[in-house]
Order: sequence, then structure tokens, then C-alpha cells
Amino acid sequence: MNGRTHPLEAVAAWLLALLWLAPLAYAFWSALHPAAYATSFSLSAPWTLENFARAWHQAPFGRYYLNTVILVVLILIGQLVLSTLAAYAFARFKFKGSGIAFALVLLQLMIMPDVLIVENYRMIGKLGLLDTIPAIALPYLASAFGIFLLRQTFKSVPLELVEAARVEGAGPLQILWRVYVPLARPTYVAFGLVSVSYHWNNFLWPLIVTNSVEARPLTVGLAVFGAPETGVDWSIITAATVMTMAPLLFAFLLFQRQFVQSFMRAGIR
Repeated sequence: MNGRTHPLEAVAAWLLALLWLAPLAYAFWSALHPAAYATSFSLSAPWTLENFARAWHQAPFGRYYLNTVILVVLILIGQLVLSTLAAYAFARFKFKGSGIAFALVLLQLMIMPDVLIVENYRMIGKLGLLDTIPAIALPYLASAFGIFLLRQTFKSVPLELVEAARVEGAGPLQILWRVYVPLARPTYVAFGLVSVSYHWNNFLWPLIVTNSVEARPLTVGLAVFGAPETGVDWSIITAATVMTMAPLLFAFLLFQRQFVQSFMRAGIR
């Protein structure tokens, strides 16, 4: 094969791109124009930032942002620590039942999180954590995807490097920190971007376990703000939507090359 893109493939790619960009373009148009021009695509329509100011002052989006940042950082730290330790054990240590334990980890990948909502809610209630940020984070601290991805990366690390570290007197945790973690940096970058984007946009579980502004993340706050009974102007709702997705959008545009390259280097080997 000559590696050239077939014209039909190019057309299909452009169509998919336009389908993806259409709602995004409309959200920006509506947010940056007065309500009277939300559905009127006129080049002479005036531009304004008033919708963003009104959205920011009509709901506690500052608190929602703080809650969301705390949430994704808490989950990411927990996932990185637990996934690293578990992946290291599965990749380099032989213990009884390791195959069964890893199979159970893979089984978690096949179970939709929504299936566990009732049991998770009961457990969070027994712990007395309802309507708190830890209640949102707790079910996600152990990531089967992170364990699997890091295990595959750790298994590709040459044993000669491990033996050299042992000769220098390094213990198991020192070997992990000095050998495995630096070599798995692309995997950590890729996994971190996926984790942050997923939990920034997560909606159903935070909706169920939060009832107050003090624990509510952006997604739930936006849903409450844009509820039909609130009577909020559509242009203000789209402005709030743009504010909610802007950090992830800018991060994607800024790190898209690094994101793709990280997955290419840290893919399953």
C-alpha cells in the first residue's frame, strides 16, 4: 500500500470533524452574542462578554471550579499512587494468586461504573461521607485502566537496569522510584490527561452524592444552573457551558501532540 489517504476517507474525516465542531461553534457564537442573536447567524451581530459576567454572578461558579480542581487532583494522586504500586507488584513480583488477582483487575474494565452506583452509595452513606468531595472521589481511586497500562509499561523495562540498581544497594521501593517511574513518564502523562478529562466531565455519580454548593462540581452545578425551571437566558447558559469546558479545550489544544505521542510510546507492548 502506498500510504496515501483515499478521497472517501478524507471526506468522511472532514464530515466527522464538522459534526464535532458544529455544537462547539454554536456554543461560542451564542455565548459571545446577545440573546437576540443566539439563533440568528448574522455577520453584523454585536459581540459581547456580558453573558460570561452574568453567568459567573448568577451561580457560584468560583466554588464549582474549586471543587472540581480539588476533586480531579485528589483522584489523580490516588490513582497514580495505587496504580503504580499495584502495577509494580503485578509486573515484577511472583506471588500466589497473582494471575487471579490481575484477572479481577481486568474484569473491572468490563464493568460499567453505573452498575455499582447503588452499592457505592450505600457504602458512602455508611462511612458518613455523603455530600462531600471525598465521596465523589473514593470509588475512582483504584483505576483498573491505570494498573493495566502501567503494568504493561513496567514489564518492558530491561531487567539489566533493575539488576544494576540492586547492585548499588537499592531496595524494591527505591528501584520503583529511580528506575520504573522515570521510564514510565510518557505513560503517566497519557493516563493523567485521560483521568483529568474524564473526572472533570463526570456527571452522574457527583449528581447522586452531592446536594450542596460546598461539594458540587462544575458538571452538576452547570446542570442545576441550566435547568428549565430556572428561566435562565440561553445565551447565558451557553456562556456557562463554555466556561466549564474551556480549561479542557485549551489543555487539549496545547497538549494534543504530547498526548498522542505519549499514548504511542506508552501503548500496550
